Formats: sequence, structure tokens, C-alpha cells
Amino acid sequence: MADFLAPKSNTHATISSRFQRVQAEGRLALMPFLMAGDPDLETTAEVLLSLEQSGADMIELGIPYSDPLADGPVIQAAASRALASGTTPARVLQMLIDLRGKLSIPVILFTYTNPLFNRGMERFCDEAAEAGVAGLVVPDLPLEEAERLSPLASDRGLDLVLLVAPTTPAERMARIAESSRGFTYLVSVTGVTGERSVMEDRVQSLVQQLKLSGSNPVAVGFGISGPQQVRQVRSWGADGAIVGSALVKRMAAAAPGLVAQEAGLFCKELRNAAG
Repeated sequence: MADFLAPKSNTHATISSRFQRVQAEGRLALMPFLMAGDPDLETTAEVLLSLEQSGADMIELGIPYSDPLADGPVIQAAASRALASGTTPARVLQMLIDLRGKLSIPVILFTYTNPLFNRGMERFCDEAAEAGVAGLVVPDLPLEEAERLSPLASDRGLDLVLLVAPTTPAERMARIAESSRGFTYLVSVTGVTGERSVMEDRVQSLVQQLKLSGSNPVAVGFGISGPQQVRQVRSWGADGAIVGSALVKRMAAAAPGLVAQEAGLFCKELRNAAG
């Protein structure tokens, strides 16, 4: 285990400070998701910088895993490509260390409980903090385990972001909103990640319910496929929009050498819709 308990100094903004800035500017936080190592980590580094330059407020960075329960086919395929290129959690964190001084927006790691437990919660948090990571999203981590991990993460300057689904009971939703750090992640659909042509109107009431349950910003993810859905999420009063499958799909279709450029173009389209 690393021999430090406090987070290393880094130039990345915190999730909370970024939301404060976005809210002061009266707009929606744009939060793209991509899979680290798809098609390789060199390209991932280029895409991260391109997304920041193109208006992303925060980035959710997936660590590839062989059994991604919450991911739809587009993200699963990206994880498979990343694993085939030799991507590991250690290499992802080293890439982020190499980007110090170049990338300044918050990076939120998206991982699963198995890799987290295999590495050890404390060790993983130590290493993530050293790499300048701002937060963690662990979609298959139950609330009870999250309440164990959250203080370990917080001690190292990391926010453990918790997820709420449309099927989450109201009482449990309130507990999750209270326990989440940085923001509360509202899953807009029942099922796995993926593009949707229409978002369910009940998400609007869930956004308002979460805002009444706690003081955290609310970011909506799963199913946002383009500018139209981003505008819709903004009209519902959400604080952030997370766009994953649509971006990953666009990157996969880009010509070799143009992946970062294509990601940046799509990010600008989304930025215009977010305000």
C-alpha cells in the first residue's frame, strides 16, 4: 500500500467546485464518458485533452472490466477493445499521472467492485488520489458497502458518487442522495447503458425528488444520445448530463488518427445544447 493518507496535490478542480462554477454560469455541466484504453491509452490521453478543450466540465473515465454488468453493447465492446490493447487499472492511473499539468477538469473513474476489492479499497483510493482523480463511480456497489468505502475515499480527497435508478424506492433514494458525494448520479432508464431516442418523462420528477432529498447536484446519465436529450435534461432542472455510448460509438467510427478530433466535435455539439 502507498505510504500516504492525504491526497497528493494536483491541478484538477474538485467536483463540487466545478459544479459551483457551472451553476454560477447558469448552465448544465457536460460530463462525457469514455472507456480508457479504447483503442489504446495514447488515444485516450489525446481524447481527454480534446474533450476539455471542447467544453467538457468533467470526464467520467471507465476502467475496462471483463464483466461490466451495467454496460450496454457499445460500452462492452469498448471495454473488450481496451482489454485487448493491454489496458489495466495501473496503466490507466499512470496515464493520468502523465497528464498532470495538462488536464485540469475533474476526472471521475468508473469501475466495478471486483477490481476494486481485488486491489484493496484503501490501496485503490491511495493510487487514484495520487493520479489526481476527483471521484469514483462504482455501479454495482450496494449502498451498505458504499457507506464503508465513502470515508476511505473522502480521507484521500475522492468523492464516491452513488447511483439512483428509476426503480429505487423513495426511502432508499433519500439515503443514497444523502450518502453520495460530489453529485448524485440519476440513471434515466431501467437497464444498461446505451443510446435512447426518447427519454422518459418520469425522469423529470425523479430529478426534483432527488433535489428535495439532499443538497447534492443531480447529474443524469444512461440514455443521453445527443443535443436534444441534453436540452431536455437541462429543462428538467438537472445539474449535469453524462453522455457515454453516443460518444464511444462516434469515436469507434472515426478514422485512425482522427478519434480525438471527432470526440471534440461531438463534445462541442453537446456543449452548445448544455448552455
